[in-house]
Amino acid sequence: MSPRLDASHTPRATSTPAPEHAHLIEDELDVLAGLPEIPPYDEVGPVDARALSKTLFERLESLEEGTHEYSYVRNTLVELNLALVKFAASRFRSRSEPMEDIIQVGTIGLIKAIDRFELSRGVEFPTFAMPTIVGEIKRFFRDTSWSVRVPRRLQELRLDLAKAGDELAQQLDRAPTVGELAERLGLSNDEVVEGMAASNAYTASSLDAQPEEDDSEGALADRIGYEDHGLEGIEYVESLKPLIADLPSRDRKILSLRFVANMTQSEIGDELGISQMHVSRLLSRTLVRLRKGLTVEE
Repeated sequence: MSPRLDASHTPRATSTPAPEHAHLIEDELDVLAGLPEIPPYDEVGPVDARALSKTLFERLESLEEGTHEYSYVRNTLVELNLALVKFAASRFRSRSEPMEDIIQVGTIGLIKAIDRFELSRGVEFPTFAMPTIVGEIKRFFRDTSWSVRVPRRLQELRLDLAKAGDELAQQLDRAPTVGELAERLGLSNDEVVEGMAASNAYTASSLDAQPEEDDSEGALADRIGYEDHGLEGIEYVESLKPLIADLPSRDRKILSLRFVANMTQSEIGDELGISQMHVSRLLSRTLVRLRKGLTVEE
C-alpha cells in the first residue's frame, strides 16, 4: 500500500532509527504538518487529486529546491497525478511500443509539468500538465518509430506535408502537385521532394510481404537480384592482368589460344610449330607462375 502523507500515518520503523537518519524523519514530520491526510494514491479520485495537488503545490513553493522536504513533496505530486499519465498513454494503445515504456516517457512529461507549474496562473494542474505529457509521448514516437533514422527537421516536414496534402486534396478533389504543396507550406520544390522521400523511411516493408492483388510480381524478396557468382572472379581477373603482361609473348599466345580460343594442345602445337608435349610443359609452367603470383603475400 502506498504511504500516506500525514503525520499520523507515517510508516513506522521496526527499530529505533540510527542517529544519522533521525533528522530525516523529523524533516518529514515538519513537511507533513498541516497537510490533509492522503489515502493510498490509487484510491484518490480526480476531484480529490486536484484539491490535494493544489495544497501540495502551495507547500512546494515555500520549500527550497534540492532539500529533502522539497523532494518529498515533489515525489508525492508525481505519485498523486500518475493517473494523468495513464490516461494520456491509453490514447497510444494501438502503437507497437510496450505500454510500460509509454507510461515511463509520459511520467517524464509529468515531472516537467510539475517543475514548470505555477499556481498564480490560475489554471488547473491537469489542464496544464496534459499537453506536456502527450507532447513527451509524441516526441518519443517521433524519435523511435522511424525504420530509418532521419533528421528531426524531415520528421516534422513529413507531418506538415501530410496535413497540407489532405487539405489540398479536399479542395482540389485530386492529389496536389509538388508545386502546390510548396506554395502552401512556403517551401521550395526541392524541399518538398526531400520531405516526400524522407517519408519513405517511416515504415519498412518485409521482404516476404505479399504484393497487392493487382500486382503481377511476386514478393519483394523474389524481385531482389540473385547472387552473381561470376563476380567472384573479377578480383582474380584484375590481379592477373599485370602478371600476364609480364609473361613472354609466346606464353601469352599459348594462354590466349587455350583459354580464349578454346583450342586443344595439339591444335596449339600445330599453330606454333611445336609438339603437343612441349605445349603442355609451357602451359603448366605458365599456370604455376601465375598461381604463385596470385598467392604471394605483399
